[in-house]
Amino acid sequence: MVSTSALALIGYATWTLALIVLIVMYRSMFIMTNKRAANEFCPDGSDVSGFSNRLCRAHANCVENLPIFAAIILFAIVTRQTDVTNSLALVVLFARIGQSTVHLINASAPAVMLRGTFFMIQLGVMVWWCYQFLM
Repeated sequence: MVSTSALALIGYATWTLALIVLIVMYRSMFIMTNKRAANEFCPDGSDVSGFSNRLCRAHANCVENLPIFAAIILFAIVTRQTDVTNSLALVVLFARIGQSTVHLINASAPAVMLRGTFFMIQLGVMVWWCYQFLM
């Protein structure tokens, strides 16, 4: 049986992968319609549209945080301490999906505050886990 922690880890990786697939699909539309050459995209997507920039940033946020989440979850699995992470692992995953989704939809001040809230949930849970492992 797969632990909730392992399920959250593969979910996080899958979400990160889904965002890169969206970037590829979005950029492919521009390439296929000859609106842009394949080598003319800015890495942050800012040269295409506001949505493209937000999509690239949402993906970058996932890539930046996935190694931290993965290290903590893998530590819990390897040391057989998933009892520490299981109860909140899906909370972190859903907060990550929520943060990315809000990022994609809107860049208004209230949306940024909501994104920040989702991020603080993730950060708080991961700090709590590390504290529990170290104590």
